[in-house]
Amino acid sequence: MQTMTRGWAWLALAGSVLLWGSSYAATKTSLSYFSPNQLIWLRMVLASLVLLPFWRRLPKPAYRQGDGRWLLLLGLLQPCIYFTCETQAIRFTTSAQAGTIAAMAPLFVALLAWWWLKERLSLPALLGLCCSLIGVGLLSLGASADQAAPNPLLGNSLQLLAMLCIASYMVILKRMSSRYDTWWLTGSQNLLGILFFLPGAWLAGTDHWSQVPWSAWLCVLYLGGIVSLGGFGLYNLAMRTLPAAEAAMSINLVPLLAILMGWLALGEALSPLQGLAALLILGGVLLGQWRPGRKAQAVPEVG
Repeated sequence: MQTMTRGWAWLALAGSVLLWGSSYAATKTSLSYFSPNQLIWLRMVLASLVLLPFWRRLPKPAYRQGDGRWLLLLGLLQPCIYFTCETQAIRFTTSAQAGTIAAMAPLFVALLAWWWLKERLSLPALLGLCCSLIGVGLLSLGASADQAAPNPLLGNSLQLLAMLCIASYMVILKRMSSRYDTWWLTGSQNLLGILFFLPGAWLAGTDHWSQVPWSAWLCVLYLGGIVSLGGFGLYNLAMRTLPAAEAAMSINLVPLLAILMGWLALGEALSPLQGLAALLILGGVLLGQWRPGRKAQAVPEVG
């Protein structure tokens, strides 16, 4: 039974990685017609509409005193701050570069566990983090401003901040997932996102929506109805079974999918220096995950 459970958990991880990797190209396309706040708000609304018919069937949470602040922090980290940083990042850089930087999330998880949970930060993890940060710098320096990436340095910096947010979210989520249903957490975070992004979406105006092509609407539908709910929902589901560090390793595949989709759908390409930087980032991530003779440990619950 344990093997079957882990098998389903890894299948859920594979689904979340596939959705996340393809989301960068869809987001880049959508931002040509919608403001960042409008795009995120539409994503949250669509995800909530999909989940609404099943809401009453979800298990009630086992609330403990003090959980409120952690639940609020989860919602602020994702979707509020995370989506704000990531969507703005994709405005200023290419989807391939943003997806490559996403590979640093597992290293940030290890760094936060060292700082917050007082876990030992291994030498490979420290070297991997430094290696990846150098790679991000080269990735930005090797990019020239163009229509697809008007300010790569700003965009890549925002993506780094987004990854720091999602790493914090992952560490806290592991602590809370044993007492709160996966889909209940996802739905609650979507509701907070709807309220958070509503003012900005309203101020941006909707007069031009009738001129938006169907291809852009389909991207929004995919991002909201499938990625927003399915990506984090499947990841949350896997986190109930797998250790946080082990689950975070799956994100290593996101940049490869993002680069592939950026090339196939948007015609994006990396320069030789950026290709070297991408390899440096991925190499740093792999180095940071190297644990000779050690197994990943689950993050303890919030008490």
